[in-house]
Amino acid sequence: MKAVVFSLGCKVNAYEGQAMINLLESMGYETSDKPERADVYILNTCSVTAEADKKSRQAVERLTKYNRNAKILVLGCSAQNMPDRYLNNPKVTAVSGNGGKIAAVKRFMTDIISEKDRFFGAELPEIYEDDLFPASTKTRGYIKVQDGCDNFCSYCRIPYLRGRSRSRSVESVVREAQEVARHSKEIILTGINLSDYRVPEGGLTELVYALRNVPARKRLSSLECEVIDDKFLKALKESGFCDHFHLSLQSGSTAVLKSMNRHYTAEEYLEKVRMIYEYFPHAAVTTDLIAGFPTETEEDHLMSMETAKKAKFAAIHVFPYSEREGTVAAQLPQIPKPIRNARAAELIALGAKLKADFLNDNMGVVADVYAETEKDGMSEGFTSNYIKVYSPLVPGEMGKVRLVEPYLDGVKGVLV
Repeated sequence: MKAVVFSLGCKVNAYEGQAMINLLESMGYETSDKPERADVYILNTCSVTAEADKKSRQAVERLTKYNRNAKILVLGCSAQNMPDRYLNNPKVTAVSGNGGKIAAVKRFMTDIISEKDRFFGAELPEIYEDDLFPASTKTRGYIKVQDGCDNFCSYCRIPYLRGRSRSRSVESVVREAQEVARHSKEIILTGINLSDYRVPEGGLTELVYALRNVPARKRLSSLECEVIDDKFLKALKESGFCDHFHLSLQSGSTAVLKSMNRHYTAEEYLEKVRMIYEYFPHAAVTTDLIAGFPTETEEDHLMSMETAKKAKFAAIHVFPYSEREGTVAAQLPQIPKPIRNARAAELIALGAKLKADFLNDNMGVVADVYAETEKDGMSEGFTSNYIKVYSPLVPGEMGKVRLVEPYLDGVKGVLV
């Protein structure tokens, strides 16, 4: 029998999806993470925006078109957010939430699901569930170290859908990192709020030092600016971590940040960026920005543009504000969507210019590139500061490459 595990949304979901695939293969199933014909579908959903909920619901229809008689389990954030929307769909066999995903998959694959027990429950865990074990790959290896969030930003539902912040033990993380390093030359630590990693031994700085001797290049996923200090940056520099910082901003206006319940000012954020460049002069600092938050004035929008210029971002992920039912921001007077979209377009254009400037600043540099995939006779890989490089390297290799010219969505490189 064949099972498809289809994950939408963040890298944490992708990691969890791969762990489900590893479980299913151990049970003897042929598996895939692509939408294709199968006997069983497990849909790992996303609910970060209203559009993500919509795509998650549409994915049910998309998957069952391949086999209308297939069993389908829907779990994850969207199922946690609106379980009845899935339970009322006759194409869905069973629904679970974000807690106990591995247990839910085991139950789904081994039990006969009756109409009365189609809902496996949605109780969120209070401690980190350390039962996710993806198979190692020959490309970048993601390691989930944290789940949940305590920030309660005024636009976000994630703390309600993922639960409160909880972290994986240092010992468990190091053990998986050593295993992943046997197959992959790069490891990425990820979590719902990675900056809030906390265990009795310490926080993210202590975890970074614990991974110091793992023989792989190491990278962090999205961070909050509060985690940036001299001790943390020193730990990264001494422990083989990449000079790429995805530092979430959301708005360059201090007034808007306050109404978002973000606990820093635009000036404090820029000071953290300055510190990064002090320790890592060639660092790529990337970010997320929300356009058209309810309290955002035109002046606030211009402040976001100015803050982005001062930060010299290497890339900006722009999101027009999306109302989320049940959040504080959804109760505020809303900015018309055409204005949100127009502001988003301006931020996207600025992001494209800043990215071009960053790439031009790196022309002629010799960098270690980790080649991962092949496209049109060239490999695609990344530098430590996350520049996509097209080069003659063989996928799976890491080698020194000179960056010579802009090419497609990155640069072209030649072997040194």
